[in-house]
Amino acid sequence: MGKTVTKQKVTEMTEAIRDHYSMIINGEYVEGSDGQTMDVYNPAKGQKIATVSRATQEDAERAVQAARQAFENGKWANKYPVGKRSRVLNKIAELMRGRFNELVEAEVLNSGKSIGAAQVQVNQSIEDFEFYAGAIVGHRGTVNNMPNGFFNYTHKEPVGVCAQIIPWNYPMMMAAWKIAPAIATGCSVIIKPASLTPITAILLNEICHEAGVPEGVVNTLPGSGKVVGDYLVEHKDINKVAFTGSTATGKDIMNKSSETLKRLTLELGGKSPNIVFEDADLEAAVPGSLFGIFFNTGQSCEARSRMFIHESIYEEFIEKFIEKTEKLQSGDPFDKGTHLGSIISEEQVQVIESYVDSARQEGATIATGGKRLEIDGFVNGHWYAPTVITDVTPDMEAVREEIFGPVVVVEKFSDEKEVIKRANDTKYGLGSAIWTTDQGRSTRVAHQIEAGIVMVNTPFSAFPGTPFGGYKESGFGRELCVETLDLYMEDKSVLSYYGSKPLNPFGV
Repeated sequence: MGKTVTKQKVTEMTEAIRDHYSMIINGEYVEGSDGQTMDVYNPAKGQKIATVSRATQEDAERAVQAARQAFENGKWANKYPVGKRSRVLNKIAELMRGRFNELVEAEVLNSGKSIGAAQVQVNQSIEDFEFYAGAIVGHRGTVNNMPNGFFNYTHKEPVGVCAQIIPWNYPMMMAAWKIAPAIATGCSVIIKPASLTPITAILLNEICHEAGVPEGVVNTLPGSGKVVGDYLVEHKDINKVAFTGSTATGKDIMNKSSETLKRLTLELGGKSPNIVFEDADLEAAVPGSLFGIFFNTGQSCEARSRMFIHESIYEEFIEKFIEKTEKLQSGDPFDKGTHLGSIISEEQVQVIESYVDSARQEGATIATGGKRLEIDGFVNGHWYAPTVITDVTPDMEAVREEIFGPVVVVEKFSDEKEVIKRANDTKYGLGSAIWTTDQGRSTRVAHQIEAGIVMVNTPFSAFPGTPFGGYKESGFGRELCVETLDLYMEDKSVLSYYGSKPLNPFGV
């Protein structure tokens, strides 16, 4: 069955909420080559909100060729020098600000997250483009000291065509984290959004084209990870893969991409420690720790899901923490008073339940939560109560594995050396938090924690300009920072001889 390609350019569509969304290849709306679509749901209500074109391998091939042609023809990297590219990125940010409410609405409807969370995440997505618009202008190669008669400089070139595979927990923000630095360097990209949450990635692509990004530079392929994602990862014309998601999938991508030695950025799972020392300011540590685990309904890779509380303040801290947990509001995601939105799917609710049940069976105490919620007006949605589990031991499944929901496990500790060892006793190494008023301790502990991100007396983990990424099985590579640009570029060393005498190394 042949492809159906509409003649409508992406700049001609403006409505954010539609009955149907098409994939975007080479600047045009495209339906799947087999005519199949995916249903997209509002997880807060469990209701279908739209259909989305489902890409096939044939569609993926067309996207690869469009991106490859755009890159090799220099439509973007050569015809848009750095200054002009920077202006286009700023234009993308400007257009996103103009459509801020539409983007927030689409994000809330498709992900079930609270409007407060969506507003923060869309705003940071805008700031990402502004950050890289500035960062790329000053990102140059180097001139190196050489022996007399020689001149050497490094020339930075875009790596090529990039496949970018993003998760469902931060659909808009993860798309921005990946698209912005890639196109800033002159690469072409194919973005593969999560099947559950493809809408805002499509909208962002439309905005990129409206801002002046040439056809073929940004392509969006909603579809199955096994069908579309694997095809892109193994494709010989893909130069780089950037993936955010589970550790298991990251390992699979690393294996599949090895045949062609693709460049990789992998931001994977986490089981991040939150350490509260005896001298911590509890007025900051309690609400900060609360935000650290329950923001985005706990569906965050760097969620501080393992709390270590010093034994001397344990009872006081837990009492205050549970009291505040029970004040958190779950409900209508569009209500500004809502703290926790819905869980993404019924399948994910079942995953959360299985971990909580295993903790209960192994002897842990469910101090609060530990159950599904029924929300008036959202009876078919996917809801789970914010949950605090105490009396745990390090070998419990709920302590060792990433739950990816609003669940925190709590342990006591007695001294600094002990808690560092226990905090590092995990295969993951993404985020971590330290609460102390002792500056020496905060620096000392931060340098010993095996994690890519250490938060000291703050629950916030990411701003444009701060490196985001992990140690160990949490992946490698850093996003959201100037250094990210180098992950989308090749350094070419150019060595010249300018001496007056010809070189004759062999002397013949």
